[in-house]
Amino acid sequence: MNEILLITLAALATAGRVLGLILISIVTGWFLAYAAIKGKIFENIYISIIEVFESVPVISFFPIVLIIFVTRIGGPLGVEMAADFLVFTAVVWNIWMGEYQAFKTVPREMLEVAENYQMSFLTKMRRIFIPFSYPRIAANLFPSVSDGFFYITVSEVFSVGIHTYQTFGIGTVLDSLAASGQIRLIYVALGILAAVIIVIIIGLREFSRYAVSKYTVDTDAPIIRRGRLNVKQTTRLLSVVARNPLSRLAGYYRSRTLSRPPEVFEKHEKRKEKISRYISVAIGVIILGLILYSAVTLIVSVPHSEWGRLFNLTPKIMLYLLYDYLRVGVILAISFVISIFLGYYLAMHSRAEGIGVPIIQTLSAYPPPIYFPFIFAASFAFIHGVFGPFTDEVYVLSLGFVSTFYYIFYSFWMGVKALPAEYFEVMKNLNMGYFSRMRSIILPGTFPYLISGISSTINSAWGGLMIGEYWPDIVSGHSLEVHFGLMKFIDVETNAGNIALAGWGSFIFGIVVAVYSILFTRRMMDLARKRYVAEEGVFAA
Repeated sequence: MNEILLITLAALATAGRVLGLILISIVTGWFLAYAAIKGKIFENIYISIIEVFESVPVISFFPIVLIIFVTRIGGPLGVEMAADFLVFTAVVWNIWMGEYQAFKTVPREMLEVAENYQMSFLTKMRRIFIPFSYPRIAANLFPSVSDGFFYITVSEVFSVGIHTYQTFGIGTVLDSLAASGQIRLIYVALGILAAVIIVIIIGLREFSRYAVSKYTVDTDAPIIRRGRLNVKQTTRLLSVVARNPLSRLAGYYRSRTLSRPPEVFEKHEKRKEKISRYISVAIGVIILGLILYSAVTLIVSVPHSEWGRLFNLTPKIMLYLLYDYLRVGVILAISFVISIFLGYYLAMHSRAEGIGVPIIQTLSAYPPPIYFPFIFAASFAFIHGVFGPFTDEVYVLSLGFVSTFYYIFYSFWMGVKALPAEYFEVMKNLNMGYFSRMRSIILPGTFPYLISGISSTINSAWGGLMIGEYWPDIVSGHSLEVHFGLMKFIDVETNAGNIALAGWGSFIFGIVVAVYSILFTRRMMDLARKRYVAEEGVFAA
């Protein structure tokens, strides 16, 4: 087969794999998010699981993939399912978190209308929850696509021990070309991959514009100054308010009358709430039971002497984790500063947005494990001359940055675009400066988006650290390696065959992330719902 045609088909197969799994993530996330907001027990378990698995790099899922798909199913089907599962774990978590965050921050007025008109579950999903989640989904589609392509080289072709498994896609083709040293075809493959990514980005941009223009709670009503009557503005105001989502929602049910007295309706609602609560508790208990069963099975299988060795290593593991959290903090700070300045500028200037956003999206969707060695080789002499002994740290932080900064950038950028137009009218009428806008309106108004982006940024930075902290022979004669770090510890022990030590490190890491998800993410989501839902300001006005 012609090499160019083969590369093109491989790029299309990879794109189809990523987009198909993203669609599955969206549909399943709607139902899981609804279950989470209806039951506190399930919500705690659900958010903790998302936080833990979003933080765990895709590489950590290899043992599960080997046992479930490759060993037990086997054949091309097993390998394909393994690749799909690995890509799914790369794209799903931030979408589920974004949908949960959207469902959690639906304005109370909308929920009251739904309760007053006794909407069924499917009607509420179709007319309130799902439409309200579209802007959040649009904000998370870009990083999901980027993550899917980021991990594609370790998902479509992976090795366990002496065995290598692969399925057809651009990751497999690039791995084959790199092994045979066909540099020219590697550049061709990267160019074709860029073209495919650009087409996907154009489609996502159109969807994001459609989602923001149609599904944000925005009346677009002009602010009428006091002191005189303006017939033209008043007429426009009435026509716009008539198109308000709540007005349309009420108009749809205007002819519907209550078929039962209020007392019966209240009893019916209480009964439905109890049923929803019981279902959520049952789901949470089942998930917790499965986790506990797996944990007990593992504990029983490990000898007592091995447990002693693992406990003795725990202080060292915690110290390594502290080093990694410091790296994540630096990555988050840099990403936040760049995002709030660049994201706001692009959201306010459509011409710059049309150029800048596609460039960022294309670069973020490129798999860094493929191009980063070229950057390392070209810049090592200069970076080493400037930073000296901290050279490896600079490269590790850079790899972590390119693997995760787009989460908070996309979230903030989409949050600014989704702000109701009334806020921009107020800022304009009050002649507010940049920092006044940021402090008083922009940052509070985009707070739910920022929490989702910050959470995903923190949780996804570990993937870049996992790759960068221990990368032997990144280029000929050079290795990338830090002195201390939990991700390096897990990498080294895995390569040495010490699965127990690597697993214990991952277990301690998972516990810390679970505690973080309960103490930080859920509380911030609750705070966003109580105080920082910008759409509720429209109704309050």
